[in-house]
Amino acid sequence: MSKSSNTVYFPNLNGVRFIAAFSVLIHHIEQVKEVFKIPHFYDYHLIKSMGKLGVDLFFVLSGFLITYLLLHEKGRFGAINTRDFYIRRILRIWPLYFLIVILAFFIFPHIPFFVAPNNEISFMAHNFYERLSLFLIVLPNIGFILYGSPYLSAQTWSIGVEEQFYYLWPWIIQHLTWKRLLITLTVFSLGTFGVFYIYYHWVGNTFYANNVPEIIRFFFSQFRILTLVTGGGCAMLVYYRKEKILNVLFRKDVQIVVYGLLLFCLATGVHINHVNLEFYGLFFAYFILNVSSNPRSIVNLEYGWISYLGKISYGLYIYQTAFIVLSVHLIQWAFGKDLPHLTFNLILYPLATFLTVGVSALSYHYFEKPFLKLKERFSSHSTT
Repeated sequence: MSKSSNTVYFPNLNGVRFIAAFSVLIHHIEQVKEVFKIPHFYDYHLIKSMGKLGVDLFFVLSGFLITYLLLHEKGRFGAINTRDFYIRRILRIWPLYFLIVILAFFIFPHIPFFVAPNNEISFMAHNFYERLSLFLIVLPNIGFILYGSPYLSAQTWSIGVEEQFYYLWPWIIQHLTWKRLLITLTVFSLGTFGVFYIYYHWVGNTFYANNVPEIIRFFFSQFRILTLVTGGGCAMLVYYRKEKILNVLFRKDVQIVVYGLLLFCLATGVHINHVNLEFYGLFFAYFILNVSSNPRSIVNLEYGWISYLGKISYGLYIYQTAFIVLSVHLIQWAFGKDLPHLTFNLILYPLATFLTVGVSALSYHYFEKPFLKLKERFSSHSTT
């Protein structure tokens, strides 16, 4: 790939998005069954971990791609146009984000088929404006910690983490120095502390009143900066063409060993306390590095249907909980609540998948695409 080229293209990345989105989908189907008190597999270690691991895969991919694009822009033009970067991210992220926030806060709680048995209307009656204000300033992860989230928009916590990574990363990549890193992290930390201070001391009514350590623990358990940076580190290996390292990582036998170890860890439920997601993030970074940049990758995800589902994966991630809840209600309305477990699953999985994919496809073509086309006005290079 030429550094002077106007186009950046990596194969298989839509396939990675597909894997991440459907891992979270399976996790949420079983979680929704638990909420409805339907026999479920949510307690099985792999199912329970699939959601976090799927989001982790998204984070590593985001760190990889965003870092490479920033380095590419800096290499071509000598600097990063941070204004255009933020506008492109806003056009990609915010329309669908604000749509699900509006639906979850104002529409879904009043449509019975979209209300889960966790009593969404009662939940929304408490701390409504405190919670809504944080979601409206695109801090859903902080809103989730302090006040909880509407069930059908709970997944947006990860959007908040992504956005905060975007606040930090262009300024760090612009000048890769310890001084710039320290300044950026200090400003970010003070800003984050300020938001928590205002809501904790002045707004109040938080879930963790008088428990500041728990708030801090919760925030950093979600703020997967190391996972995102791991993806960024792999992007640097590719961009700066660290051939000695890449030649080893790209070896076929190394791929077989690493993927075999990953499957073993997933199957047996290997868990590393305090750094579990960072541990799996290393595997995901290796996977993304190979499928995107290794011409001898033993994994190929370049299939039309996988690529398409990966292309609409943002919608799949955002809409899935709502349409899983709808699917459960529709099945119980049509067949009652006494269906055999196997029959229920044979209906639920295809129905929830079909509705989520269908709505996501419509959303992508008729709602998201007009905003995506606007990105071209603020792109110093085209991307795929």
